[in-house]
Amino acid sequence: MNKILVTGANGFIGKHMTKALKKAGYEVFEYDLDKTEDDLKAYIKEADFVIHLAGINRPLTTEEFYNGNTNFTKKLVDFLKISGKNIPILMSSSTQAALDNDYGKSKKMGEDYLFESNLPVYVFRLANVFGKWCRPNYNSAAATFMYNIAHDLPIEIRDPNYIVHYNYISDIIDTFIKCISGHIKPSKTILSVVPIYDCSLGNLASTLKRFKNSVESDEHLPDINSDFEYKLFISFLDYLKDDAYSYNFAEDQRGSFEEVYKNAKYGQISINKSFPGIVKGGHYHTYKNEIFMTVQGHCVTRLRKIDSKEILVFDQHEHKSVKVKISPNYTHDIKNVGNKESATLMWISEVYSDKTPDTFRENVDIE
Repeated sequence: MNKILVTGANGFIGKHMTKALKKAGYEVFEYDLDKTEDDLKAYIKEADFVIHLAGINRPLTTEEFYNGNTNFTKKLVDFLKISGKNIPILMSSSTQAALDNDYGKSKKMGEDYLFESNLPVYVFRLANVFGKWCRPNYNSAAATFMYNIAHDLPIEIRDPNYIVHYNYISDIIDTFIKCISGHIKPSKTILSVVPIYDCSLGNLASTLKRFKNSVESDEHLPDINSDFEYKLFISFLDYLKDDAYSYNFAEDQRGSFEEVYKNAKYGQISINKSFPGIVKGGHYHTYKNEIFMTVQGHCVTRLRKIDSKEILVFDQHEHKSVKVKISPNYTHDIKNVGNKESATLMWISEVYSDKTPDTFRENVDIE
């Protein structure tokens, strides 16, 4: 299956789906409101699999629920049958399909039509979906809370004890791709994406506020206590203002140095880039530990204990996973000995601070 039709391709899930499919090497036909029925028919003739994400959840009239959810699903199935193609179709439905409201009923009718079509089908009832690119102040409390808290805007919670069920966007995409690849077989029963996370609105808000406070503090990153919190945090980062999660970056004629991770508990990771022939370093620390690992290019790291004459030399190459541990009181430098720009990951046991730099100049070579 190399050609995938995605309806609702411009939506939240659709954007993630099309990006993941293209990355995996599939040819993707993107159908949305900007396309015509003739486009849809042409895509169906070429497609090997249909990911049906299109739907209406915030209509102006009740009739739009049924046109956008039930009738469009029926049209999609009818076009498939007319084309004579017995290809799989996967529909993203909602847990609200079990409820007695117009949105739920319109989704349920679409589900039923798929099951009655005799096509190989997958019907997934999704919980509340969260992740980056989700539109705030629309129909996702998680996205609204993330955006408003990140931008110091108020949030409204009517019942802090109300439990909401969540699916994470990447878990959905991974599951759908498993269906395309055949690892999950078509089913005549309702399917779910796992894991499903349960979280009260009050706990969601307090967790996101803790994330915000940590990002703005010297810790920079919060403690993550669960898989759900990890997924919440990396989603939350997408809503922060541009200057809210900034790390230091320096660039000169030698190359660049950029912080990529720092936490008061776990230390700091930076990436050091150098042009050929450049030597950096020539200093030691009295209590900080470091680890260097060159991931691009070819470097040589040298160490010398400050009360010794012995120089230790470590050859580091992008094709050799060599980690060099630098203990306190070892002066050290690193040189790009290759013919292209080098990149070295550097971990230090403490987040750098101008107030306590713990960095003392001393050449590795003894004069």
